Amino acid sequence: MDNLIIEVEKHVVNLLNEQLNSSHTYHNLPHTQRVVEKTKELIESHNITETDANNLVIAAWFHDVGYTQNINNHEEESVKLLQSFLENHDVSKENTDTISKIILATKMGYEPENLLEKIIRDADSSHLADKNFSDISELLRKEWELVCDKTLTESEWIKENIKFLTTHRFYTDFASANWENRKGENLARLLKFQKKLTLETNKLKQKKEELKFKKNKIELPERGIETMFRVALRNHITLSDIADTKANILLSVNAIIISLVLSNLVSKLDNPSNDYLIWPTVIFAGFTVASIVLSVLATRPNVTSGKFSKQDVAEKKVNLLFFGNFHKMKLDEFEWAMHEMMQDRDYLYGSLTKDLYFLGLVLNRKYSLLRLTYTVFMIGIVISVLAFAVAFKLYGTV
Repeated sequence: MDNLIIEVEKHVVNLLNEQLNSSHTYHNLPHTQRVVEKTKELIESHNITETDANNLVIAAWFHDVGYTQNINNHEEESVKLLQSFLENHDVSKENTDTISKIILATKMGYEPENLLEKIIRDADSSHLADKNFSDISELLRKEWELVCDKTLTESEWIKENIKFLTTHRFYTDFASANWENRKGENLARLLKFQKKLTLETNKLKQKKEELKFKKNKIELPERGIETMFRVALRNHITLSDIADTKANILLSVNAIIISLVLSNLVSKLDNPSNDYLIWPTVIFAGFTVASIVLSVLATRPNVTSGKFSKQDVAEKKVNLLFFGNFHKMKLDEFEWAMHEMMQDRDYLYGSLTKDLYFLGLVLNRKYSLLRLTYTVFMIGIVISVLAFAVAFKLYGTV
């Protein structure tokens, strides 16, 4: 029988070296040799017959050779290869069937029915109590990637191992007594590593959220930019107030003049002797009225529609900093639009720039009208005085 086991070893080693795909980084010759070694260790710790012991060793050698044929149902493939080999070495059908059952007992989820099946299952999962468990399990992870196209993240792989170790049990007394503690240590290390990985993952998520928040959050402008906008807007508003004040002064002065003209001059025009004052009075009143109209135009506000659409906000067409663009909108719509603008640095700076620009256009209009008003008032006074002087000199007597 010893010669048979030697032949089995040579055959399996040659088979795995020659026919097993290199993608099998876990279910390969080193794994088989480890299972054989642990099977022998379990045999020595139990009182079993020599025949059963030999059957176990042969089963341990053959239990994964089916991977050379097919990864699916590899246990059945292993049995086929075993039976073909044993037929050529005159092994009895009884022993062949026994070894075949032992191999089939290594299927995932199978509950062993006798000591031999318990031994092979414990030997096959002995790596769970190995001090190099992490390195060995990484080989299985790599095999899944290469052979099964199953890629797991570090977190998923740790979770998978914890689940397997938690639900796994050793069946023999020797394995329970000698390997369970080391398996528990490996499980504890996995749980500790999972906790550490979870903390690192949470920190990474938090950093990503912070970066995302910082990216979306509007950047505060530099002090120079703040000062520039503040000073420019204040100057524009001050200039606008000055223009309105000057226009109001002219409006008041011309109102007083037109009142005096209507109360003093017009009442005297009924007398035929004062006909020579008609045209000077008309000229004087005309220029005065023109000055009043221009003063009103300079101070008259220009209010826009007061509405905008979401499309205008999306396309950054509306300036939300000017009341004339939103005074007819509902509060919730205006708040939404302002929130969108505050989330967009370019939109906000663009709105401030547009506000500054359009204030400049308003000032230009005010001061142009104001200049025209002062010019008309000045020319009107001069022409009116000359008209009265000519009229008095040519037609009137004091």
